[in-house]
Amino acid sequence: MRAFSAAIIFCLASLAPVLPARAADALRTTQAMIQQQIQAFLHDDAAAAYSFAAPGIKAMFPDKDAFFAMVKKSYEPVYHPGNYAFGRSKSVDDGATIYQEVLITGSDGKDWSAIYQVTRQPDGSYKINGVQIVPNTASQGI
Repeated sequence: MRAFSAAIIFCLASLAPVLPARAADALRTTQAMIQQQIQAFLHDDAAAAYSFAAPGIKAMFPDKDAFFAMVKKSYEPVYHPGNYAFGRSKSVDDGATIYQEVLITGSDGKDWSAIYQVTRQPDGSYKINGVQIVPNTASQGI
């Protein structure tokens, strides 16, 4: 019985360093994806930008052109930022959902906070499930 208990404790202890690493990997993946989507917007690459959208977003905007038109109209600071940097992030449910703040200076010089919601898909990949933008001059956190 002691050997069994020791084996269980060893297994659990060996998983401890993996759990934070998984969240860190999810965060790195999220930031890389957001950066790639912003680059796609800056290069007017609708297909690449659309490829990062979660299925729920694609259901609302069933093709890249409709998606791109919506982003241009409603998310100008994200579409063509003058400058941006990653702010705070939050991982929920062991990385199933990541909230990532992006601090943006729009092409008009105004400051914004964009909060991205990124979700893990059934195949293990991550997709952008939504973005909320608010005028801002400093990080407010998530």
